[in-house]
Amino acid sequence: MPRTPDPGAPESEHEEEPWLSSHEVAALWPIRTDWLPGTAGRADVRTRRYGGESRGTYGTAPTYYDYHPGDVRRAAAAIAEGRVDIPSVWRTDTPEGRRAEFWSIFRFRLTCGIVLALVLLVLGLVVHDIVF
Repeated sequence: MPRTPDPGAPESEHEEEPWLSSHEVAALWPIRTDWLPGTAGRADVRTRRYGGESRGTYGTAPTYYDYHPGDVRRAAAAIAEGRVDIPSVWRTDTPEGRRAEFWSIFRFRLTCGIVLALVLLVLGLVVHDIVF
């Protein structure tokens, strides 16, 4: 005979819905990923923070956040209805937010291009010195 739980019994903790990552929350909220923790704080969403420990001379490790799924769903409705005060530059559905995101990505790609060009230049000079 199969063993089924009593209908009135509470769910055990191991069956709890898993917390959401930043990428999953970014898909639900119209917020730039850099500002998800700030928005979660404004919307009273429970978060779990991990990482960020000191590496001494080498700075700090990246900080990651997980978000409570029920709070995220509640906050998604509140954000969509405009009940949470969020600066327009944090949002992906405003011209200011889209502009800030564009320039952020542009600066990153420009920096990567410059670094790549410098690496290729140095490699070319090294090869030139070895060959000639």
